[in-house]
Parts: sequence; C-alpha cells; structure tokens
Amino acid sequence: MVLAVQSWGDPDGHPVILLHGMPGSRLGPRPRGIVLERMGIRLICYDRPGYGLSRRQPGRRVVHAATDVKHIADHFGLKRFAVVGRSGGGPHALACAALLPDMVERVALLVSAAPPDASGLKWDEGMTTLNVDDFADVDSSVAAAPAGGIAEARNLLARAEGIRQDPESLIRFLLPELGAADRRVVEDRAMRNLLTETYAEAVLQGADGWIDDAVALRNPWDFKFDDVKCPVLLWHGGDDRFAPAEHTRWMARELRNGRRSRQEKDAVQFRIEQGAAHFAAFEIFTEVLSWLVDPVLTSAPSLARTAVGRALGGYELQTAGR
Repeated sequence: MVLAVQSWGDPDGHPVILLHGMPGSRLGPRPRGIVLERMGIRLICYDRPGYGLSRRQPGRRVVHAATDVKHIADHFGLKRFAVVGRSGGGPHALACAALLPDMVERVALLVSAAPPDASGLKWDEGMTTLNVDDFADVDSSVAAAPAGGIAEARNLLARAEGIRQDPESLIRFLLPELGAADRRVVEDRAMRNLLTETYAEAVLQGADGWIDDAVALRNPWDFKFDDVKCPVLLWHGGDDRFAPAEHTRWMARELRNGRRSRQEKDAVQFRIEQGAAHFAAFEIFTEVLSWLVDPVLTSAPSLARTAVGRALGGYELQTAGR
C-alpha cells in the first residue's frame, strides 16, 4: 500500500491525524503552519487510497482506515494521538477510535454521516437531491458489478472528469444545492481557492477514491460504537443539506448509550449549531483542534467564538506546498 502523507505545524507538538472529506485530499483546508505551531499541534493529513497520490485499494471499507492510520502513526513513531474526520472522513475517524483504543486519545467528527443501517434513522431524509441521487447511483452500480468487480458509478465518474478538466466545476455544480450558510463560505475567494485545490488533487486518479468512499459509507462499517471509549466531539451545522444534523444526533445517542457511567456518557459531547451548514466545518476546524489537544479547557466549539478569532487574524488558511 502506498499512502501520500503530509505534516504541518510543530514537529514536536501534539499529533492530530486528519481524515479528509469526500472528495478530498491531504491538501484540504487547514490552519496555516504558524498557527499550528503556536497551538503546539502537529497536524498530519493523508490521501485515503484512490485519492491524490495514494494507491487505490479495491474493496476498501471504512474499517480499513484504522490500518492506514496505524501505519502512519508507526512511521512517525507516534504512540498516542488524536483523530478528526470531516464529512466523509468522520466514519473513518470513528473507526480509528474503535479499533485503535490504545493509540487514539480522543476523536472529533464534523458534519459526519451516520451508518447506512442506523436503526430508527431515515438516512436520506433532509439530504440534498444531489447526494440522494449519487448514493442511489453507487448502490445500483455495486449491485450491477460482477462478483469481485469494482463499481462504476456514472455520476461520480463524470464529475471527477469534469474537475480534472476544470477544477472549479464542482463548486459551480454544487451552488444550486447550497443554502445561504454554505454559499457564504464557498463564495469567499480564499476558501474557494482552497476547495478548488483539494478537489483537483483528489481526482488525480479519476473517481477511484470518491467511488470507493461512497461504497464504503453505504456498506456496514464493521465496528461497534460500544468500542469507542475515548472522549468524542460531534459537531454539525443545523442547516446541513449534505449530511443532515439528525445523523449526528443519532450517533451521539448511540455512543452515549454504549457507556455505563455518567462521567463516561459526558465524555461524548455534541453541538448542533443553527445557522450553520456543511461547509462551516472548515470555519470551526481550528477550535476543534483546540478541543482535541485539551478538551478539559476547551468547551464545545462555536462559530461565534471562531468569528472573533478570525477577526484577530488567527484563523487564516493557506494551501500546502508540493
């Protein structure tokens, strides 16, 4: 297995491993290096197999992220670290917490989807038509694939090719599906540039990683929520149309139900922020990193506090060098 990995911030700082969204890459939006250094954080990002410069892993499932992250941790000599997953990276981050309990100190999930077999949850209710159609296309592609074959989801294949020809095409394609909160984020020129870069990097190999992510999310995740013992933070924008906030509510209940004592239940924190949506996960990210480093001193992240930080110049984002 070949994985593309990059690290920013303080080389001796508190290690945090980022699981990017879908589609995404190791170049995803992040605090600039000097901010990470001041926070005492070493942020490690990697391309999931099939994305960017990482080799595709046919048959990849959500649980395989734990194996990848362990390889990365061993490579850097990390014994203990935190994990954070954005959007489609959320389930993969939770898998790491469940399967690497002696290594993962705490985990954060931002605008994450719940498992496809979540009992009592209408999985696609409130989800944008675009996502509903894409997952239906993936499901039918998997059903039509020959035994042992790889799904060829036409929607994602066409969209990936469009991004390769014109990196801004995905943002233009998404705009009609976005509410006011998400439009405000993606219409910011700096953020738009960051998203364009990470999307372009994501599809260097075509739609491989994107398709494999979608297939993995729509299949059983193959780990138990009860096995997640570390502190957990779940954050969601209340107006999210891509992964509705009810997904986070469901996961918070499941994670708390699997814990016996009040103290253990209280270690699962979640926040649904009204007036925010899917792309607000980028804006809240620096404060989430603060929680991952010290959850005792940092309360559940809030966009109101983050806005103050941005005004003071502490939340700038920049692209990664090659």
